[in-house]
Amino acid sequence: MRILHVVILMLILTLLASCAGHQPNDRPFQLKNLVKSDIDLVADAHVEEITSLLRELTVKLYQRNPRELLKGPAGTSLAMREKQLFDSPRIYSHPELYNRYGIDAIPLVFDPDFEGDRVFALMVGLTGMFHGAYNFKDEFFLLDDLDQQRLYDSARNVEIIVWRLSNRLNARGEPFILTNGLSEDGIYNLSFERLFGKLIAHQDMMARVISDKTNRGINKAVFSIATSALFPI
Repeated sequence: MRILHVVILMLILTLLASCAGHQPNDRPFQLKNLVKSDIDLVADAHVEEITSLLRELTVKLYQRNPRELLKGPAGTSLAMREKQLFDSPRIYSHPELYNRYGIDAIPLVFDPDFEGDRVFALMVGLTGMFHGAYNFKDEFFLLDDLDQQRLYDSARNVEIIVWRLSNRLNARGEPFILTNGLSEDGIYNLSFERLFGKLIAHQDMMARVISDKTNRGINKAVFSIATSALFPI
């Protein structure tokens, strides 16, 4: 019991010390951070930023492709789609996508016979793939482990998907989903490219951090973006 009292006292003193030195713009101290390594905190920050980027991408894709939202069940709204994609706990089964999740949903985006919401299929694919790359976790602690190869491969998958979005066309010779292109005032819009680029950069950086931590190498085999299948995550 005496040891337990000492541990509790140490936790209280740590909390008080943190509060005393807390500045208005600092993040508030959280007891759970005591069981997190520096790498865990970095992983938490990466997941938070990736989720923010994916939310932004979802909104922009529906703004660029409003017809896709109309292909969902009656009454489907952007807010509903965001809830389906980002609520916790995650939803892994979507009947309108034949219950596909992660990279298994990506082929629907480019399937000429698919009559459903292609933006939703794309985002279920991307959010599920990133979720899988982080072992289906949204937060990390001391005993958690990440695989540098899965993180690296997810970045390569984004490159493959971006190529397909630009180069695979429907029967009318149009992209299945509109992304970059000329705006109404004649200015070329590269905002999608920047978002995808940030996602790739975050995954590559996290893969390097984990590789350095574990002293395990990353297989960076050369592949063709145009012909390669998506890497399993």
